[in-house]
Amino acid sequence: MGPGNETQISEFCLLGFSENPEVQPIVFGLFLSMYLVTIFGNLIIILAIISDSHLHTPMYFFLSNLSFCDICLSSTIVPKMLVNIQTQSIVISYAGCITQMYFFLLFGGSDNFLLVVMAYDRFVAICHPLHYTVIMNPQICVLLVLGCWTLSLTQSCLQGLMVLRLSFCTHVEIPHFFCDIRQMVQLACSDTFLNYLVTYFIAVALGGGPLVGVLFSYYKIVSSILAISSAQGTYKAFSTCASHLLVVSLFYCTSIGVYLSPASSRDTHSGAAAAVMYTVVTPMLNPYIYSLRNKDIKQTLKKML
Repeated sequence: MGPGNETQISEFCLLGFSENPEVQPIVFGLFLSMYLVTIFGNLIIILAIISDSHLHTPMYFFLSNLSFCDICLSSTIVPKMLVNIQTQSIVISYAGCITQMYFFLLFGGSDNFLLVVMAYDRFVAICHPLHYTVIMNPQICVLLVLGCWTLSLTQSCLQGLMVLRLSFCTHVEIPHFFCDIRQMVQLACSDTFLNYLVTYFIAVALGGGPLVGVLFSYYKIVSSILAISSAQGTYKAFSTCASHLLVVSLFYCTSIGVYLSPASSRDTHSGAAAAVMYTVVTPMLNPYIYSLRNKDIKQTLKKML
C-alpha cells in the first residue's frame, strides 16, 4: 500500500473467539475459571516451596520461578480479554497492545528457558548424582535463572522495538484474543522483511536451541534410566522427571503447532483457539501436574492445609 493509506493509529481491535452475544458469557465464565485456577494453583506451589525448608533445592527453586512466570503470562492476556467481554468492547489501545505483546514475549520466553534449565537439572540429578550438589550449587542456580530472564528480556525488547518501527493502515483487526506479534506484523503497511528476518532468527536461535537442549537432556536421562538394573531404581529415576517431561510436552507441542501452522489458517479463529493451549491451559495445568505427581509437594500441601 502507498503512504497515503497509512495513518497513525491509536487502537487495535481484538476479534477474540466469537462475536455471538450468546457465546460471550460462556467464554467469560470459562476463562475466568481457568484464570482463577491458574493463579491459585501457582501461588500455592510458590508458598509451599517458600514455607518448607525441605523444598529449598534447585528443582523446586526452578519450579517456583516457573510458577511465577505462569502467573505473569496468564495475567498479561486473560484480564484484558475478560474486561473486553464484560464491557462488550473489542478495542485495545496501541500502547496497550505493544505493552501486552512485550510482556507476553518476556514471560513466554522465560517459561521456555526455565524448562530447559529444569531439564538440565534433572539430567545432572540422574546422570551425575554424586556431583549434583557441586554442579547445581546455589550460585549456579541463581545465575541460570538470571540468564533465563536476561535472554528473554533481550529478545522481547528486540522484537518490541522492531514492531515500533512499523506503520499500520486503517485495517487494524487482530483475529486473536491478545496482541500476537505475528498478527501485528501482518497488519503493517510498511516493509516487514526485517521483522520476519529477526523473528525467524530468534525462533531458531532461542526457540529451536532450547528445544534441542531439552531433547538432548532427556535422551541422556532415558539412556541412564535404562542402564539401571533394579526396577525400583528405574521407577524412582523416571518419577523424578516424568512431571517435567509432561509439562515440556504440553508447552512445546502446542506452541510449535500454532507457530508452524500454515499461513492460511492464521487469519481465522482456529489459531486463537489453538493458542489457548500454551497461553492459558498449560500454565493452569503446571502446578497440578507437579503437585499430583510429587510426594514432597503433596506432603507440604497437607501440612499447609
